[in-house]
Amino acid sequence: MALVKWTPIRDLEDMRRDLDKLFGEFFDPAARRRLGMTQVEPGMIVPSIDVFERQGEIVLKADIPGVEKENIDITITKEHITIKGEVKKEEEVKQEDYYSLERSFGSFSRTVPLPPEADGGKAKAAFKNGVLEIVFPKREEAKQSEIKVSVS
Repeated sequence: MALVKWTPIRDLEDMRRDLDKLFGEFFDPAARRRLGMTQVEPGMIVPSIDVFERQGEIVLKADIPGVEKENIDITITKEHITIKGEVKKEEEVKQEDYYSLERSFGSFSRTVPLPPEADGGKAKAAFKNGVLEIVFPKREEAKQSEIKVSVS
């Protein structure tokens, strides 16, 4: 066995590279995303959500692949919407039999603030191909009204 001269600079460089990798994955959602689900810690997953406006409606889309629609629970309050569910493992495979394990399994819960103009009481939900879409009509008072002003 050959002797290798220890250099503290090499250890610091290795530590810097490891920290860059750690924080790069933590702050970059695309690096953490797995099939639309982000695994925060083992057994805890968070669906990716988009909220946008479309033709006078507020639309929320959540990627929740692997969930049966019967296992989705949606709760709407005046200010928030909470989506809960569970991704179940299809078959039991021993940990040592895996070559790679990237799919997330377990329960999830995600609470998102609603825009004030969204009318939660009239929301409609649809679930297709692992994407949950919830459409909120805008409240009447939030819809833009046109006022004509005469110039004298």
